[in-house]
Amino acid sequence: MSNRFYAVCGIVDIDGKILFVRHTYGPAKERILIPGGYVKEGELPSDSVKREVFEETGVNAEAESVFAVQFRAEQWIIVFRMNYISGDPHSDGYENSEVLLLTPEEAVERGDITNMSRAILKAYISEKENTLKKGDYRSISLKAGEYEIFGV
Repeated sequence: MSNRFYAVCGIVDIDGKILFVRHTYGPAKERILIPGGYVKEGELPSDSVKREVFEETGVNAEAESVFAVQFRAEQWIIVFRMNYISGDPHSDGYENSEVLLLTPEEAVERGDITNMSRAILKAYISEKENTLKKGDYRSISLKAGEYEIFGV
């Protein structure tokens, strides 16, 4: 089961260029944005962003740290910095019509980027390392894979 309340997106840096998708529906139709989507029931956000980036672009990437969080009354979005692992970027042909690799500086100057992605990339340009890294805390009551903590 998916939901509309919990969402994720990922900044994937491939050789100095950031991965973007051109959306095919909704308010972001025909605009570019950082790939992401909704968290499924029972799924950790870092697993969701890994899945969403792969589904939309064919790129394998792992969540490294939390870069930003946006809160609205009807939804929150976690923005992850991700480590590129493998894969040649390509469009899924459904949710997006194009996959682009742009430097952060190129991206923020474009007229077809979403406002949220522009704000994220402006912060990324000036404070790339200002993140909450994935911690190594070990819960005594939960099993590995049932929890994760960033910043501790």
